[in-house]
Amino acid sequence: MAYVPVPKDLTKVKTKVAFNLTKRQLVCFGSGALIGVPLFFLIRGPAGNSAAALCMMLVMLPFFLLAMYEKNGQPLEKIIGNMIRVSFLRPRQRPYQTNNFYAVLERQDKL
Repeated sequence: MAYVPVPKDLTKVKTKVAFNLTKRQLVCFGSGALIGVPLFFLIRGPAGNSAAALCMMLVMLPFFLLAMYEKNGQPLEKIIGNMIRVSFLRPRQRPYQTNNFYAVLERQDKL
């Protein structure tokens, strides 16, 4: 009898479009191929096959990571955006401040 694994959490199941890939993966792989393959053929003549293949892999690697890497249900661009926001855009020290409702009432009472 055939055994078919069924995931316990059905929210993590992604619909596959073609070649057992999701839409996101197809778009990322396609855009990586559109940039990497012509680059290979342009660099192959002056630099040689090995250098052209290495350049093509380095150019296509970010597209592969965007398509495949996911942590805690978040894709790579959200993870990088959160890291930039925490490291550069937000202040390091965040003082604890509360809006004291009773202080507001006292100020209104004095006015």
